[in-house]
Amino acid sequence: MGPSLDLFAALSPEGAWSVAELTRRARSIVEAGLPAVWVKGEISGFKAYGSGHWYFTLRDKAAQLRCVMWSKDNQRLPAAPGDGLQVYAFGTPTVWEERGEFRLTVRQLLSTEAGGLWQVAFEKAKAALLRDGLLDPARKRAVPPFPRRIAVVTSADGAAFRDILAVIEQRWPGVDLLLVPTRVQGEGADREVCSALALLSRIPKLDVAIVGRGGGAKEDLWTFNSERVARAVAAVPVPVISAVGHETDVTLCDLVADLRAPTPSAAAAAATPDRTELLGALDRLAGALSRALAAPTRHAGERLERVGDRLSSVMLRSMERFGARVAAGAAHLDALSPLRVLERGYAVARSPDGKVLRRVAQFTAGSAFRLRVTDGEIPARVSDA
Repeated sequence: MGPSLDLFAALSPEGAWSVAELTRRARSIVEAGLPAVWVKGEISGFKAYGSGHWYFTLRDKAAQLRCVMWSKDNQRLPAAPGDGLQVYAFGTPTVWEERGEFRLTVRQLLSTEAGGLWQVAFEKAKAALLRDGLLDPARKRAVPPFPRRIAVVTSADGAAFRDILAVIEQRWPGVDLLLVPTRVQGEGADREVCSALALLSRIPKLDVAIVGRGGGAKEDLWTFNSERVARAVAAVPVPVISAVGHETDVTLCDLVADLRAPTPSAAAAAATPDRTELLGALDRLAGALSRALAAPTRHAGERLERVGDRLSSVMLRSMERFGARVAAGAAHLDALSPLRVLERGYAVARSPDGKVLRRVAQFTAGSAFRLRVTDGEIPARVSDA
């Protein structure tokens, strides 16, 4: 027979434990005896309240454990976990006195999948963007080759804008560079970035926009993995270059933007031409054009010279033939000239008014006339008709 139960040894000084006293003592014993631990399990019955606190159950095949994660701890996570997700939860075991319930107060939560909750949230938002066609390569626009106005959406205090400014001043200093300042990390930064992106549609004659920030931890870059920020990037009316973090960091904004640059400096280089390279290219082009024009000009001159020689020969022969025809015509006209007839002994009688007298009836007694001979005229008068 086992040891007898001493009913009075378990009594409090007042004779019996109250429920509150018992749960309070149990809480003290649990919290003193159990340190903060990592627990692996499947999330079930997840609820997020307006206060920001999360309540859920961790379970496995044999047992379940009620959990709470206060808003001050869960706000560091990219998204709320869904039911059925396998996680590692780090927290402090305790007793919830109000319900007499053993509970784990969770301070950290990691998915058992590679990348943790960050990767889970990333893939979920990426799937939504893909479903809406925002990741389609066909919607991406080309960055203009010679921009006149560029807007940069980033922190006014960060190194990203200084790097962009330095590169653009060296490559294409004549461009109009505008900073649209915004916080790029921390609670509420996603809303500020969306507001800054919305302002771009109100900037007149804007050619291209750069959005991003410098490097940092995954948590620091998470603003640019926000689905709402990615959708705001897609809605910008001009081509957008995304430059978030370092070369190995790829965010949703990078996937949605028209062009992804590995760093802010690379984004500035992608947005502007290099004036040194451009001037060199212009010099080479001018030389090529000069050489290209020189040969045809020389050949054209030689052809003109040959054509001129042929024209001169043709004109000379034409003038010789024309001269011969003129000489022949002159000789023919000379042979028909009345003067030539007069030289052969003929004479022409004319009235005082110059009319040629051809018939005898035109000569009346006493009328005057003039007789034209080969070397002049002789005045005459009819003596007898």
